[in-house]
Amino acid sequence: MEQLVQEVEPAEAGLDAEALERLDRHLARLVDEGRLPGFLVMLARHGKVAHLTTYGCRNREAALPVERDTLWRMYSMTKPVTSVAALMLLEEGLIGLDDPLARYLPAFADPQVYDSGEGTDVKTRLAEGPIRIRHLLTHTAGLTFGFYYSHPVDALYRAAGMESSVLPGADLARTCDVYASLPLQFDPGTQWNYSVATNVLGRVIEVVSGKPLDAFFAERIFGPLGMRDAGFCVTQDQAERLAELYGETADGGITPIAGLPLHGRPRFLSGSGGMVASALDYHRFMEFLRRRGELDGTRLLSPATVDTMVSNQLPGGADLRTFGSPTHAEPRNTGIGFGLGVSVVVDPDRTQAPSHLGTYGWSGVATTTFWVNPQKDLTVQFLTQVRPTGSHTVYADLKRLVHEAILD
Repeated sequence: MEQLVQEVEPAEAGLDAEALERLDRHLARLVDEGRLPGFLVMLARHGKVAHLTTYGCRNREAALPVERDTLWRMYSMTKPVTSVAALMLLEEGLIGLDDPLARYLPAFADPQVYDSGEGTDVKTRLAEGPIRIRHLLTHTAGLTFGFYYSHPVDALYRAAGMESSVLPGADLARTCDVYASLPLQFDPGTQWNYSVATNVLGRVIEVVSGKPLDAFFAERIFGPLGMRDAGFCVTQDQAERLAELYGETADGGITPIAGLPLHGRPRFLSGSGGMVASALDYHRFMEFLRRRGELDGTRLLSPATVDTMVSNQLPGGADLRTFGSPTHAEPRNTGIGFGLGVSVVVDPDRTQAPSHLGTYGWSGVATTTFWVNPQKDLTVQFLTQVRPTGSHTVYADLKRLVHEAILD
């Protein structure tokens, strides 16, 4: 079975081996302190893997180590893949960025926007314009998550049984109908609010392609890109390699928790967070993006489309802190814009963690993350399986330590 391997020495790729050792020691300390079960970290430069470290356990209770072929719940790192799927349909002329969502999902016609009140006393008004496909890709549709606990519309999601964004027992089509029955937080296109939008985008892909989302991904993305382990469930042969999912405890430790039901095809196919994959799978996806839509002679998107995907799409070059809803008005969003499914660095002088202009990527709720730095021709992924109770500091430390390792 093909596995991820280190292909060049750090120095050959313009990376500082001592700085990378500091990175590994820092991450290993988090494992030794019981804050992470284990991890895989990978850096590739100019398309060649120059640093690859595994440490700790994929299943701490069974003493099973993290290995290069370990399978991980990618959660929101699924979103860029769903965005690529939608952009493939766009290039085929089957959808347009400015198409009204209701053209494909009629339940979203005449969307209502929150006006005032709470609970059963919420008052709404007709939105000033329709939700468009680009609003789903940029999280500016006015949709939300029930777990924010910051707006009366969030409470309506919870009242509808969707604190985790998924309607229990329902499939994607039914869940999207429930989303459509709830008011928007704001008029489409007027704010950024991370939300269930990518689940809705996944349903658009199903309707337009005539295929279930898992089948579309397998046939049109995973197969062509050689992402051999990627999918929405694990087979019996893969089950041994799946990492256990942990949750953070009040004292900063971790304990096993229930994760996505990955054994057997799920009823709900989540374009927002349903993918499981290996590090090699996601490395190949990152390489496809880094190479602007092509990998090993297989082209899925044009360079121009990928360039648009990874460019800031927020009005006036705004960042997530200034254009985001109040939930997102926090320092870590300063200098970060948003493209079509990925975050984008728009002002590296103002970002909390050191970065470079145009760096793009995204993270998952189980503390997985990736980014592509076009300026330095660098790709990075970090994989573990811990759902934190708050905002995890590992990302900022990871970015700082990787930044220190870049020599040229």
